[in-house]
Amino acid sequence: MISYSGCLAQIYFLHFLGASEMFLLTVMAYDRYVAICNPLHYLTVMNRQLCFLLVFACWCGGCIHSITQVALVIQLPFCGPNELDNFYCDVPQVIKLACMDTYVVEVLMVSNSGLLSLVCFLVLLFSYAVILITLRTRFRQGQSKALSTCASHITVVSLIFVPCIFIYLRPFYSFSVDKVFSIFYTVITPMLNPLIYTLRNADMKTAMKKLSKKHVASCCHAKG
Repeated sequence: MISYSGCLAQIYFLHFLGASEMFLLTVMAYDRYVAICNPLHYLTVMNRQLCFLLVFACWCGGCIHSITQVALVIQLPFCGPNELDNFYCDVPQVIKLACMDTYVVEVLMVSNSGLLSLVCFLVLLFSYAVILITLRTRFRQGQSKALSTCASHITVVSLIFVPCIFIYLRPFYSFSVDKVFSIFYTVITPMLNPLIYTLRNADMKTAMKKLSKKHVASCCHAKG
């Protein structure tokens, strides 16, 4: 059970954190572009002041996006059933409970959340395409390290954006896989993010190799 105000709060924080993360991933793509394509100018371009401004802009963008979502939901009249077909409150499920024609609201929601996800995703794909082309044509040394950095970021981007685009960039009809996608980008993806990024860390790789060697040695000793 959740109250109406609690449901609105859940929608706000879900979209605030989600949109902020999307903007941050887009900024990270620009950071990777500067680091890989213009390494000598990296410290000059990505200075501390610019980093603070970019992070602040990401949080502001997430706040504006989430306020827009809540503002569109809060004006809807609810006079019928009050059970959501999901594990948490989100805009597509809440809109279905409104006792009015919600076509215009759905279009506004799709143009907000759906286009936001799609545009950020396309910008990210374009930025990494530029990085890969630059690596292929200009740089030979350090390609493997740069590709490893990009690969982990692209993996996280795909895990976040693909479910969001599927959920929000379409009319709000129910599909059997909606709950699976919802769990994926709210639970599974945040759990995988630390693992994906830490596996790139040299110390983590060394520790994993030592652990695997100890495990193999202990197994061999037990069999012997």
